[in-house]
Amino acid sequence: MLRVDIEKQLGEFSLHASFSSEGRVIGLFGASGAGKTSLVNMIAGLLRPDRGTIVIDGETVDDTAAGIHVPAWRRRIGYVFQDARLFPHLDVAQNLDYGRRMNRLPSDPVQHRRIIDLLDIGALLGRRPGRLSGGERQRVALGRALLSKPRLLLLDEPLGALDEGRKLEILPYLVRLRDEANVPMVYVSHDAAELRQLATQIVTLKQGRVTSLGGVKVLM
Repeated sequence: MLRVDIEKQLGEFSLHASFSSEGRVIGLFGASGAGKTSLVNMIAGLLRPDRGTIVIDGETVDDTAAGIHVPAWRRRIGYVFQDARLFPHLDVAQNLDYGRRMNRLPSDPVQHRRIIDLLDIGALLGRRPGRLSGGERQRVALGRALLSKPRLLLLDEPLGALDEGRKLEILPYLVRLRDEANVPMVYVSHDAAELRQLATQIVTLKQGRVTSLGGVKVLM
């Protein structure tokens, strides 16, 4: 469950967002500049709201009135960006293991194999990021985030930097994540077709305001 009720002033731009969702994949939809990335950065703990509350899985992680702000590293959130942000000096296996080690989680070979199989990246483990396609890099970034055992996964335009062919390559893996990984997601996109395939609930942002909340039919 995710509950958001926040306000944030960012220069001339003001963000006022309020919604509650128990959807498996919350699609955050809107044009560039609508406030989508600022909102997910607040959910992640990278940006603090000026006013309001954020509740994740029953835990209040932000409450300005009560002086609560749980730091990003304690929120147990996986974050996948538009650019995969893999470490170029590490191979795929080492990149995958980074989140687990940084979170001081014990090794879990069963989970490790399940995620590798789910994303079909077993053949890539010995490669460096520079030898991967854009779609392969994003699949590795997804695997790294999942292996940190997050309670929520944030995906900020993860297909935005890919051409149509690479998008079609990676979309089935995102659908599999939705159906098999059992991790709720917030998926940010300005592409209605993507969200119609992936999201179970849509939050539409326009000029920093929530203008609609509902099933994928709001995109029709």
